[in-house]
Amino acid sequence: MTVISSKEFATNQKKYYDLAVKQDLLIKRGKNQFRVSNAKEYDEVLEPDDDFRRALSCDEFREKLSVILEQRDKQFANQCK
Repeated sequence: MTVISSKEFATNQKKYYDLAVKQDLLIKRGKNQFRVSNAKEYDEVLEPDDDFRRALSCDEFREKLSVILEQRDKQFANQCK
């Protein structure tokens, strides 16, 4: 990984875009850091698969979580009696 300043990146963008095809870059700007990487290697990771199709929506997650928490509350209340 090559670490460069934002000014260096702005001055030599073509050089660093070409380099990003081969290796990751870390561009520093003050306290912030930005990573530039070759997106091709991540295409396969982001393809939908069985795990993605089984994923819950936020609403489904909230519903299931509230049921679990209610059950735990009842168990805890019964233990305290």
